[in-house]
Amino acid sequence: MPALTFTVTGARVEPHAALPTVVLALAIDERQGLAVEGVALQCQLNLEPQRRRYSPAEEERLVDLFGAPRRWSSTVRPLPWIDTSLFVPPFSGQTEVELSIPCSYDLEVSAAKYFHALDDGDVPVRLLFRGTIFARGERGIEMTPMPWDREAAWRLPVRLWREAIDGHFPNAGWLRLRKQTIDALMAFKGRHALASWDGVIETLLSEVER
Repeated sequence: MPALTFTVTGARVEPHAALPTVVLALAIDERQGLAVEGVALQCQLNLEPQRRRYSPAEEERLVDLFGAPRRWSSTVRPLPWIDTSLFVPPFSGQTEVELSIPCSYDLEVSAAKYFHALDDGDVPVRLLFRGTIFARGERGIEMTPMPWDREAAWRLPVRLWREAIDGHFPNAGWLRLRKQTIDALMAFKGRHALASWDGVIETLLSEVER
């Protein structure tokens, strides 16, 4: 059976994608010299926030996600980011493919909330691989499930995530609200002749802080 190993060799932002997207360069090695006819590859990406340090400002923004910093030894755990898949074409020895990672800026999503709280630096990411390997055997093309221990570690620069988001939503973010709340905000906006949703929120905040 082909023995595959995986390494992330680089990353870039895809500026022409329909959604904010980071593209990983993924090197795949087959060390037994067998010809691989293809791989139906699935990849789960998990963030590992416990493996980096945080500034005081970042700690303050992460309280909503992890609680008070004094509790982080028990509350900071790996965060699921995304599951994605691709088909790896035939190769022998080594190949490199691109793995597209759509990025969400929905602050109801834990991974997006985590990225939003960071100023700079890298985010430790663990990639877990599974899938089916197609290889030529004595009876023709044979399908073999990939072992469950295939994985790779990588560090995503925060600037790449922010570049992907800013390319589609510059200086903006998203909040999910109930329909009743949206209706009330629209009525408030009309009554006060406010030109934008930023104006609505700023007016409400100023009234609360008086």
